[in-house]
Amino acid sequence: MPRVSFEHIVKKFGEVMVLNSLNLAVDDGDFLVLLGPSGCGKTTLLNLLAGLSDVTSGRIMIGNRDVTELDPKDRRLAMVFQSYALYPTKTVRGNLRFGLSASKLPQEEIEKRIAWAADMLQIGPLMDRRPAQLSGGQRQRVAIGRALVKHADVLLFDEPLSNLDAKLRTEMRMEIKKLHEELNPTVVYVTHDQIEAMTMATRIAIMNGGKIEQFGTPDDVYERPANLFVAGFIGSPSMNLLPATVEPGGQARLADGSPLDMSAYAFGAVPPPGTALMAGLRPEHFALAGPAEAACRFTLKVRHIERTGSDVMLALAFGEATLTVRAAPADAGHLRTGDPVSVQFPKDRLNLFDAGSGRRI
Repeated sequence: MPRVSFEHIVKKFGEVMVLNSLNLAVDDGDFLVLLGPSGCGKTTLLNLLAGLSDVTSGRIMIGNRDVTELDPKDRRLAMVFQSYALYPTKTVRGNLRFGLSASKLPQEEIEKRIAWAADMLQIGPLMDRRPAQLSGGQRQRVAIGRALVKHADVLLFDEPLSNLDAKLRTEMRMEIKKLHEELNPTVVYVTHDQIEAMTMATRIAIMNGGKIEQFGTPDDVYERPANLFVAGFIGSPSMNLLPATVEPGGQARLADGSPLDMSAYAFGAVPPPGTALMAGLRPEHFALAGPAEAACRFTLKVRHIERTGSDVMLALAFGEATLTVRAAPADAGHLRTGDPVSVQFPKDRLNLFDAGSGRRI
């Protein structure tokens, strides 16, 4: 499968700038997820690749072909839509065949591809049903099958799981990931759901305001967020962000006066004393009991408790702010609102950001 690249892409709707000189490359066989909040430009970028919207300026390449001005039918793409977009009067077989009807393929080849997709997606028993007779998950499988039978160079997914319930979303995530592992197509997938992105992607492009805030593997963007936006967006619950000020000797002090030990942090260049920072602390990295070496320690009162079965989420009163800590039920199951609890954070899990620019230090 070919490489996909966006080169200096600009997209305007009237005077509104949606994408401004965006550059992005998707390697052969990658599963790229475009992730971001509503209105960040991710679906617009997908539509530009699909040919459903025109580029204001810039160039889109698929392999060594410039497809910027090509019609959608000439781009050798297949797309799965959020709404499934199945033909209600056609059977499953008819929906799968429809995408090949203009391909001038031999009938034998068409039937072979339909049988292959039906077997791959386990929809063989449904071939004579119409969409109204199918569940949401079955309809989504048919929509994916209709894309697969085209043997396209690149597969595009536009929030394909957003209409499914939680259980079906989990199942379909596994199905789509399995398909990618077996077929190894180049995939561009749009979602606002970070769980989908983290579980399926080989690369994630996190978008905000029409630009890419960070591009990397799921582990990259989670463990080493490039800026405060990514730090706050990735993670559920999101990263705790606490103001701090650099002091002499490689130490810092949090806004409440608590010391912050930065001695284990891999600085590119140690910021001078007086620099304003934001310290990023993932909720799951806190320990209620742990090693003596810690970046910071707190004894705080429990403001609120959420029990999810596998975890206990503690909202701790940190002045006027709230510090979120994820703990095991065995460690925190006895706690009640108003109880004091001591927590500490390991040195090697600390994230630091410049408070002014928002960039990772």
